[in-house]
Amino acid sequence: MIITRSWIQEYIDISKISTEDICKTFNSIGLEVDSVEKQRIAPKVVVGKVLEKEKHPDADKLNVCQVDIGTEVVQIVCGAKNVAAGQFVPVAVVGCNLGEDFKIKKAKLRGLESNGMICSSTELGLAKLNDGILELDESIGKLEIGKELSEYPALNDDIIEIELTANRGDCLSINGVARELSAFYSIPFKEQEFKINYNDLGIGQVLEVESLSTIESKYIYTVINSENFSLPVLQRLRVGTIDKFKENDLVDTLSYITHSTGVILNAYAKKDAEDIKGLATIHIQKDKQGFDVIIGEKKLSTVGVEHSEVEKDTNNEYIIEASYINPELLSKKVFETKKETGEIYYRSSRGSEPDIELGMKSFCSLISQYGAEVYNGNEALIDYEEKITIDASVNKINAIIGENIEKVKIDKILSDLGFEVKDNSTDVLSIKVPHYRHDIKNIADVTEEVVRIIGIDNIKAKPLAIDEVNRVNKTSIDLIKKNKLRAKAIENGFFETVTYVFSDRDKLTKYSLPTVQEGLDLLNPIVKELDTFRTTISLNLIEACANNAKLGFKAAAFFEIGKIFNMKREEKTVVSFVFSGQKELEEISNAGKPENIDFFNFAKRVLNSVGKFDLEPMKKISNDLIHPYQSADIIIDGKVAGYISKLHPSVANEYDLSDTFIAEIDFDSISNDLIKVDSYSKFQASRKDLSLIVPKDMEFNKIKEVINSLDNKNIKQYNLIDIYTDEKLGDNESLTIRFILQNNEKTLEEEDITSTMSSILEALKEKLNIELR
Repeated sequence: MIITRSWIQEYIDISKISTEDICKTFNSIGLEVDSVEKQRIAPKVVVGKVLEKEKHPDADKLNVCQVDIGTEVVQIVCGAKNVAAGQFVPVAVVGCNLGEDFKIKKAKLRGLESNGMICSSTELGLAKLNDGILELDESIGKLEIGKELSEYPALNDDIIEIELTANRGDCLSINGVARELSAFYSIPFKEQEFKINYNDLGIGQVLEVESLSTIESKYIYTVINSENFSLPVLQRLRVGTIDKFKENDLVDTLSYITHSTGVILNAYAKKDAEDIKGLATIHIQKDKQGFDVIIGEKKLSTVGVEHSEVEKDTNNEYIIEASYINPELLSKKVFETKKETGEIYYRSSRGSEPDIELGMKSFCSLISQYGAEVYNGNEALIDYEEKITIDASVNKINAIIGENIEKVKIDKILSDLGFEVKDNSTDVLSIKVPHYRHDIKNIADVTEEVVRIIGIDNIKAKPLAIDEVNRVNKTSIDLIKKNKLRAKAIENGFFETVTYVFSDRDKLTKYSLPTVQEGLDLLNPIVKELDTFRTTISLNLIEACANNAKLGFKAAAFFEIGKIFNMKREEKTVVSFVFSGQKELEEISNAGKPENIDFFNFAKRVLNSVGKFDLEPMKKISNDLIHPYQSADIIIDGKVAGYISKLHPSVANEYDLSDTFIAEIDFDSISNDLIKVDSYSKFQASRKDLSLIVPKDMEFNKIKEVINSLDNKNIKQYNLIDIYTDEKLGDNESLTIRFILQNNEKTLEEEDITSTMSSILEALKEKLNIELR
């Protein structure tokens, strides 16, 4: 956003404030200054008047001019096509230095003496307006022949470019920026005088506007005749400064007023309106995508989205439009429809000025003062929605700021910014948000406005006070447990994955896995292969292993903690493991030929990751991923918490996998208790082995139950270390169990050891009829 000091001065009096202070203010109130340029006319450039102009006798493209520069009349040879007698022009007199060693000297051009130079706008360091000289008028101030142009403030200006965030469309105008400075410095706005010269005809005699009741835009229309209109030089230069100059007085005036007021203006040649019984008629309708469009003999524009170039009207009659549309509605619709937009969308989508009457009056006042005729009256639809009201507690505002700001001061700041503030004589202020601040939605936004104007640097820094509260809940506990599980799983050689919570219904059905009821399924899957919710993570991990195998990896080990769903689409969290291929790397210790993972090695890794659990034979194999002979239910606290299994050979063959094992455990069943370490015995331990004859169909878990029921403090640990069978044993097998015996208070003597082992044998004999081999 480009502004100039003299342009702002037309709205508020900043004559006593330096440009440097204004820039500091902009930065403090959130309008970051991008650049500052001091535009200064060189000394010895004066106002001159061309008294005579004649063609050079020896050069077709040169003119010989007699120019009054106040102190004398000088002869200047000029090559500009647009120079003419009677013009006021900038003259660089002899001795003037225009910069870059461009010094004006007496010279002879094709034999005729030239004393000075009539300058173009670019030669003075101003915006380019044409390829000829700059013609002056009194829009820059009263013209005095011989007076230096460096004494005209309007031409010797400070140009400031500020960077705006997308929500500050209210500052995309001189009016909006002046409003901010007015609030900060408590400077009142200058009263705007609108002098409009109307012609004898009313608007209803030449224009008809037909509008649907469903349109969302607000508008004002009038008609002008621009035959005798000429835009003054000051306004042209300003339009050039903002890089909008088109050398078309009407178009340049539209750009000038839009940049000044923030109101979006447009113009249509009257001939392009539909002629209905002698009336120029335009229709405001909805297009197929729901945008407000202006229709005449053809589509003329889409409100807030794109404006066509203003076509020439042979009668110089134009329909002028001032419009506003809610930027949030417009931006949402453009996003949803992917509609192509024009240059005007930048302003309308960020929020143009809703006071379209201000824009229309400013436009009509300017053009009518410089020759144009304006038809009396207008066609308008300006029924704005009710302003948003926010009830804001002063104590709450101060709590957010961290400093006590007086209620009166908060009231004044907001009022100066255009908010309507009603004091309810309580702690609460009732605040009506102006239409041009569509970004203000809640008390936090209101507080930000107060802080901007006070200045963040003026708020004293205070130590952060934190009232610590107990934030431990199931979510935090589960997060801690997940992090522990992740660390343990990684320690045991697993890599964490994150896969889609969606799955392929056909694959789930193929492997007899449960599926979500079709009525609760995905209505719009992202791809065909992910058309339902997953009921297991194992299938995802198996596919991940297969992808790694295709890339040449001889081993893959993954785990994932995530959600699965039952038939009713109720979710629960599980932790799933998979290990495929070699259990270790190729190295010297295994002669470069590592063995594949086996059931017990996999089970040990899972146990080390999730904590203690027991295994029991599966009572029912629930899906086709599970191996019928190498599988078990995982038991935690006496309940089935999941399963562990070798992948069924047929499934492994389908995915081209070698030995692969899977496990899936209910997350909530995994213990997260703090492990308390007991004191350890300082006395020597003894190891004793028992080889027992046991029926082949007897579960080892029954033997464990008997040994545990003894609650013998001398038994520290026991493990099954060998299983042996041969023909002589028949339906029995030999199990070798190793016991570690140790007492916390003394060294076990032979009698203690014998007594403990005997008690074990007696209990096994009595309860299970098991004897020594």
